[in-house]
Amino acid sequence: MNINVIIGIIMILSFLGMVWYCVKGLNLMVGFAIMATFWTVLALVGNSFSPNANMEGKSIIDVLTYVYAEGPAGYAKSILVNVFFGAFFGRVLVDTGIAATLIRKVVELGGDKPRITMGLLCVVTAVIFMSMTGIGPVISIAVIVLPILLSLGIPAPIAMFSFMGSIMAGIFGNIVNFKQYQTIYAGFNPAAEAYTYNDYFKIGIICMVVALVVVLTVANLSMNKKTSHAWAATASNTSDNAPAISWISVILPVIGVVVFKIPIILGFCLSGIYALITTGKMKGTYSEICRLFAKLFTDGSIDVAPMVGFLLTLAMFNNAATYAAPYFTAILGGFIPKTAILLAITFAVLTPLGFFRGPLNLVGSGTAILAVVVAAIPNAPIAFLFPLFAITTIAPQHLDITQSWVAWGFGYTKVSTKDYMKMSIPTGWIIGIICCIAVFVLYGGLM
Repeated sequence: MNINVIIGIIMILSFLGMVWYCVKGLNLMVGFAIMATFWTVLALVGNSFSPNANMEGKSIIDVLTYVYAEGPAGYAKSILVNVFFGAFFGRVLVDTGIAATLIRKVVELGGDKPRITMGLLCVVTAVIFMSMTGIGPVISIAVIVLPILLSLGIPAPIAMFSFMGSIMAGIFGNIVNFKQYQTIYAGFNPAAEAYTYNDYFKIGIICMVVALVVVLTVANLSMNKKTSHAWAATASNTSDNAPAISWISVILPVIGVVVFKIPIILGFCLSGIYALITTGKMKGTYSEICRLFAKLFTDGSIDVAPMVGFLLTLAMFNNAATYAAPYFTAILGGFIPKTAILLAITFAVLTPLGFFRGPLNLVGSGTAILAVVVAAIPNAPIAFLFPLFAITTIAPQHLDITQSWVAWGFGYTKVSTKDYMKMSIPTGWIIGIICCIAVFVLYGGLM
């Protein structure tokens, strides 16, 4: 048997082991570091028997440097700065009370009508998370939204599902997440660096709307028509509300990037300053203002700290997957669809494989599959292929029980994973199917 095939089989088995590891909820940072090491060693062994095209002209030290140094360094340069500044902006929205004010206003508008209030809260939450990121901001919003939904008589599994689903919808338009997936894709096809958020924005917004509609439809169908409630939602003390002029802060980063083409970090900074000024928080002496900014950035960094180590080891895994790609291709390359319609159908049907950090999840074990697909169809248009991978990453992952804030939600609401997954997995699949159809309609002609 060919050595490439043997190593490919071993890698596939380890790949399945990684999926099992993710399903068990074990530490992902350590898991991806172990996988990066295992695949790098296997690729070096394979290269000693049969030359690996991706290792041509490289010494062992060069290979190790690419995986363990260039991977995290490149990721830090291209995405971690966006993560930190996005977390800073998220902390601004929380600490100024803008996010909480929007939620209170929605509750006031919906009154004691559970379905209407739930729908309005989901829309506002989705819009908020087009810019916010990190488990800290999620929990800060959750402890406001979830008690409201529960007090309206909405069953806990539906309340949790609708809230987590609205975050997932917002992530389709989230700039920081886009940059994260773009960086992963560019690791296998450098041309992806030219694919901007503006190029993605149209399909991102379409998927966001689709996700919201599907989540709310499933939530409403799941609600018992005889559900009773004993609490009429009312607005909180308006003296605690952020002024209306500040509310636009929530979408200012997106407006800045899409309309004015400004860099996203500058967009986060300007939007944060606007929020602080319009809410009267940026006052005092120069030293006090500096301390305020330092505190906001520090708190934001703490919010995303658990994610940072994971992202850096994921970068190692991504670079190791570059060397592993030829062995996967030796086995799987012949099974990769080559036409737009077959690719769209395949991604739609296999969307559930994005759950549990599975093989179609770019922030899971899916980078190896991305490497194989890019190698098998190197001329596939990025405008077509990138959204397909984004869909099978975002829809399953942000409804998944392995997502950090979803796991937190189980403890907070006392909802069982079984009750939640009855709604989350079918919903993620339906969203994937509809969105993959939208990608084919919009960009399939580019193949």
